[in-house]
Amino acid sequence: MKKFITFLIIASAGLFVFAQEEEVSTVEAIPVDPNTGLITFQEVVEETGTKTELFNRASEWLHHYFKQPVYVTEVRDAASGVIKGKHQFELIFYEKDVKKTAGMIKYYFKIECKDGRYRYTLDQFVLTRQSRYPCERWLNTAHRDYNEQWPLYLEQLRAYSIDNFAASLKEYMVPKVKVEEEEW
Repeated sequence: MKKFITFLIIASAGLFVFAQEEEVSTVEAIPVDPNTGLITFQEVVEETGTKTELFNRASEWLHHYFKQPVYVTEVRDAASGVIKGKHQFELIFYEKDVKKTAGMIKYYFKIECKDGRYRYTLDQFVLTRQSRYPCERWLNTAHRDYNEQWPLYLEQLRAYSIDNFAASLKEYMVPKVKVEEEEW
């Protein structure tokens, strides 16, 4: 009997350690800018085209990705190749298998174009409900107000930034192949 109880204690301790490692990996998967301390998704992407061509593709992408790109963008400067804007998306959680809204995540984005490459940046993520607070709070698992939903929120933040925003932009920034019709 003692051996069985000892086995249960060791097995449950192993599960606790595994759960802690999984939780930490969600937090570690979120990039934080060391200078600002803000959650920041940023990548430089090598792509064929001049600064003007890349800027034009990025401008077209805005109309493809956002329902109202005029209201989303604050700066569209073709001379410098910079597009800046702010947007928001819905954060969800599940309570007893019912999908509910946790609030809106507002964020800023910037697309900078140069010859042969462009860089996108998403940062300043803020959860808005009755009040606003920065999403960096979710990175602190020792916070007194810690909620078990926070890793889920962080995963949604990462999924939106990488799988939606960045993936759509990268796909659209690839130059379209022009098929010439054969004259006969």
